[in-house]
Amino acid sequence: MTVASPSETAITFADNRLLALLCGEFGRNLKQVEDRLKVQIVQRGNSLILVGDTDERDEAARVLEALYARLESGRAVGGADIDRELRLTPSVPSRQMNMFPGDDRLEIRTRRKLVEPRTDAQRAYVRALHDNELNFGIGPAGTGKTYLAVAVGVSFFLGGQVDRIILSRPAVEAGERLGFLPGDLKEKVDPYMQPLYDALNDFLPQRQLQRMIDEKVIEIAPLAFMRGRTLSHAFVVLDEAQNATPMQMKMFLTRLGEGARMVVTGDRTQIDLQRGTTSGLIEAERLLRGVDGIGFSRFTRDDVVRHPLVARIIDAWDRDSVPAADAGDDGR
Repeated sequence: MTVASPSETAITFADNRLLALLCGEFGRNLKQVEDRLKVQIVQRGNSLILVGDTDERDEAARVLEALYARLESGRAVGGADIDRELRLTPSVPSRQMNMFPGDDRLEIRTRRKLVEPRTDAQRAYVRALHDNELNFGIGPAGTGKTYLAVAVGVSFFLGGQVDRIILSRPAVEAGERLGFLPGDLKEKVDPYMQPLYDALNDFLPQRQLQRMIDEKVIEIAPLAFMRGRTLSHAFVVLDEAQNATPMQMKMFLTRLGEGARMVVTGDRTQIDLQRGTTSGLIEAERLLRGVDGIGFSRFTRDDVVRHPLVARIIDAWDRDSVPAADAGDDGR
């Protein structure tokens, strides 16, 4: 990287083919960097000229050089990769994915795709999923809490670290009384479990996924169905845990068996329990904080990776939220 003038920075790249991939079709990759960092990027031959304030130019140069290094390593660069590089702490760029010597676990390999954390909080979360037998992921919608947990579960299974995957949710809307709904058990349960199926479909080929479900290697069931079981040698995820009661949460957590990993995800701002009912997620957070072997990973609106509007929607709701002192016991 060289400074062309007080207001310009020039970056020269050796491989024009990789430079074309870095720029993207019709320059859309450069446009994403320009929009986020408020700089102008102009291509001149095999160089990119950055125009703007010094700090923004330096950050844009860091991002572009990291993305180019990614291309040199044989990996693709898309919108999600650019977003990740823009979000990560400059001192630890994503091309240095190994946070600790000999540790490549932050790249989650599944049968269908390679999953990489896109924010610092996601990166810490993935590390915590490996380090703790029980981990809580708490934060707003769209931050990747469940998606990353399921991805790690699939990678654990493919690596032989667990024998099965168990995914669960409280079926709050049906009051856990699924018998009142039409259809057989699968038809009753599936509407509540669909987000978990969606995540699995991203990581496993459809035919293999269906076979694993048929053979009960992957099990997707309501929280009420966990009672009385011991979940050994399994990767277990409880999603939407804010809708579990304290008794349900205690029941679930005490299912943990030998060789198992457990992840509990939830959003304290989206509790659907009846007013006056304490959320089991909030109770667990209060009681288990500081317990050895249990990790808590927290996300904020800055970690939302769905769509830029989602973060703004969360902000709007937060600004209009009822003060905690008036919100009752349900954490709304």
